[in-house]
Amino acid sequence: MRSNRWLIFVFTSALLTCSAATQSGDDNSARCSSKDPDERIAGCTAVIQAGKGTTSEMANAFTNRCAGYNRKGEYDRAIADCDQAIKVDPNYPLAFVDRGIAYLSKGQYDRAIQDFDRAMQINPKLDHAFSNRGLAYDYKRNYDHAIQDYSEAIQLNPSMPLYFENRGNAYLDSGQNERALADYDRAIILGLNSATTFYGRGFIYLNKGQTDRAIQDFDQAIRLNPNDVKSLNGRGVAYATKGEIDRAIQDFDQAIKIDPNSREAFRYRGGAEAIKRQYDRAIQDFDQTIKLDPNNASVFVARGWMYFSKGEYDRAIQDCDQAIKLDPNFAPAFYDRGLAKQMKGDQAGGDQDIAKARQLDPRVVH
Repeated sequence: MRSNRWLIFVFTSALLTCSAATQSGDDNSARCSSKDPDERIAGCTAVIQAGKGTTSEMANAFTNRCAGYNRKGEYDRAIADCDQAIKVDPNYPLAFVDRGIAYLSKGQYDRAIQDFDRAMQINPKLDHAFSNRGLAYDYKRNYDHAIQDYSEAIQLNPSMPLYFENRGNAYLDSGQNERALADYDRAIILGLNSATTFYGRGFIYLNKGQTDRAIQDFDQAIRLNPNDVKSLNGRGVAYATKGEIDRAIQDFDQAIKIDPNSREAFRYRGGAEAIKRQYDRAIQDFDQTIKLDPNNASVFVARGWMYFSKGEYDRAIQDCDQAIKLDPNFAPAFYDRGLAKQMKGDQAGGDQDIAKARQLDPRVVH
């Protein structure tokens, strides 16, 4: 499961000197440190155009404007400004951090890591540099290195809840659910009211079989972000697990309304409709799932079982054939094909497929 991650934007708080502010006119130096990106960009531009600050002040102005462009998603302009800041002062660590954030946002993870490395060489106490480098490793699916960096960020700044959330996400994606749960709990205790955190914790509770606690967390995630498709799908699965199929379908309907390309929502809704023996509706949803995810063997098996349930054994066998083509070691595909062959009178062929399925997975049943 890939969860949302949080970039840690830390706007440079240092103000230019009063003399620089006077030379640049009114309070441009203060505007250059504004939390509002447009205000910040305007203030920094005025300071830069005045060109009367010290080397440190000018590097700060370019870096602050770089951070403003990062906030607005204008990453190429951000990189250009951070390049200029580094040219003015090659040892200004925040310029490397903010340029790294821009590269990270553009998906250039290795270049981002290089910048975060350089920032930490200059100042090894920059917790947000560690956190953002962890994020770059996270996106590269190097979870061990990501967790190391998040842990270092937490050691430097244990009151930052986003660091716990990001580390929790990395633990979750690496299968360390209990550690992820502890980090999500800590993030919430520290005051983080994030849909991502509640979704992650709900996902863990769902996998632990604690469906009511899962639903509570998915509820909170949806309150925080009504368009959170993952939480709608998660809550739908939780309701289905409790046998509340109609409520599950309502959540999957809403997820599809928000994101018509949510393959998970179509697949889950198809499964819920199958439980209600609405086989034609289930087939339609599995059809759509296959269009969105044509290489998923399990969806072909699911659709094949709908055809089997309708007595259309040839079509069931065709779907199982495709599943086996995609994954030659997928036991359920052999098992279901074996059952379909038996129903067509091919007892030997069916027995052979079922034996193969049990060879691959002795626990296999439909």
